[in-house]
Amino acid sequence: MTNGKILELEDLEKKIAELKKQGKKVVQCHGVFDLLHVGHLRHFKQAKKFGDILVVTITPDKYVNKGPHRPAFPEKMRAEVLASLDIIDYVAVNKWPTAIETINLLKPNFYVKGDEYEKIENDRTKKILDEEQAIKSVGGEIKFTNDIVFSSTTLLNKHMNVFTEEIENYLIDFSKKYGAQQIIDYLDKVKNMKILVIGETIIDEYQYGTALGKAGKEPIIALEYIDTDKFAGGTLAIANHLAGFCDNISLFTLVGDRDAQEDFIESHLNKKVQRIFHKKKNSPTIVKRRFIEMPRKLAQAKSLKKLLEFYVINGEETDAEQTKKLKSELEKIIPQYDLVIVADFGHGMLNKELRDVIVEKSKFLAVNAQSNAGNMGYNTISKYKKADYICIDEPEIRLENRDKYKELPELMKETAKKLAAKKTVVTWGINGCYCYAEGNLIRVPAFSEKVFDTMGAGDAFLSITAPLAANNTPMEVIGFVGNAVGAMKVRTVGNKEPIDKVSLYKYIDSLLKW
Repeated sequence: MTNGKILELEDLEKKIAELKKQGKKVVQCHGVFDLLHVGHLRHFKQAKKFGDILVVTITPDKYVNKGPHRPAFPEKMRAEVLASLDIIDYVAVNKWPTAIETINLLKPNFYVKGDEYEKIENDRTKKILDEEQAIKSVGGEIKFTNDIVFSSTTLLNKHMNVFTEEIENYLIDFSKKYGAQQIIDYLDKVKNMKILVIGETIIDEYQYGTALGKAGKEPIIALEYIDTDKFAGGTLAIANHLAGFCDNISLFTLVGDRDAQEDFIESHLNKKVQRIFHKKKNSPTIVKRRFIEMPRKLAQAKSLKKLLEFYVINGEETDAEQTKKLKSELEKIIPQYDLVIVADFGHGMLNKELRDVIVEKSKFLAVNAQSNAGNMGYNTISKYKKADYICIDEPEIRLENRDKYKELPELMKETAKKLAAKKTVVTWGINGCYCYAEGNLIRVPAFSEKVFDTMGAGDAFLSITAPLAANNTPMEVIGFVGNAVGAMKVRTVGNKEPIDKVSLYKYIDSLLKW
């Protein structure tokens, strides 16, 4: 069917060099081509007219950043469909996120894109400029086709059952009210906000192993060690998420006065973030070490199964001397910020004196009080006398209200009233989230049913939505953006990478094409 037209990039490089020696003009097109349609066919026909040989390279699955539900078709299938077209001479799967390195490798005579890329504002990545420079650097020329344009994303959303009926109905209704550019404009408006993040630094460590079985003489599960991974967690992760969207981020945090892991922190915290670090006495920097059962190759795992967790921690509250110092500094700096985000992990940093200063001095306060194994039952949101934006999950609000059965909307109303909160969000796992403000309740469904790793999803949600809340963004937009962020986050490993702005914008665009 494909007649040997699908080649590895290195083999395609040699083939193109031979063809050019024969005087042939080589044309390259590049894209995802997730669902082939008449717009693509016309694009290829026009592109072929610029030369003799048409080569198409496609974005590999791992770099398709249109959301967790894409690509709809894996790279091998996309390559096979393209290679079946007579007009295309050769097909290859790219190795890199963009075509820049591929152009430099293949050195085609022409690089051809659709006319929508002639206007730089239409390209969210702005990579078209780099691609144009790349083709010129190898002696080639960029060209643009001009014909009917269809959206693969729109066709997939409408006809391929990409989403459940509930999600599809929600997205159709939401897209009638808000366009992708409107949502992106809201996100762009937070760029110049001055934001202070307060809370503990945490290093998350994953120890991967494959289960061998139960030990012979003791009730122990034995695993064959595979690998170790470390991530910047806690407020480091929150600051990293924010740094992709805002230019003025400061992090006020505690690290250990021993085993501080300063080199790791420095290399894994965005350079844009202003460091306001203090050392907690007689303490290590907090490490949360998870032992994870998985196949020998991480790529084969459908989800991460956490077996056991160790805390390397001194969970005692800061002493009077250090509290006095931290309080004095917070009193001075908090009024300088438009938004204060508190991620209270309940590990001793934020005692009553510090919480009261934060509440009193903040212009707009966003708070998450996390419930975890180290603070279960003690770290509830009402430790803060008031907050402008509350973002917690369902177990945390139930713990706050000591109520296992009451409906979430009622719990949200009671909690919002107790803390005089202007805006409240409760995340609800695969059920999505509830948003509450000014007596209005909105439920937003989760956009991804596939969950690889939940760690850090709540922090990512808080990070991106808190500036929106402080900037008077409508609650329905906050819920939509938060769930888009959450869907991206649960498909990745831990806090390995922060939320990427361009990927989020592309995902938003993909969700709202109907």
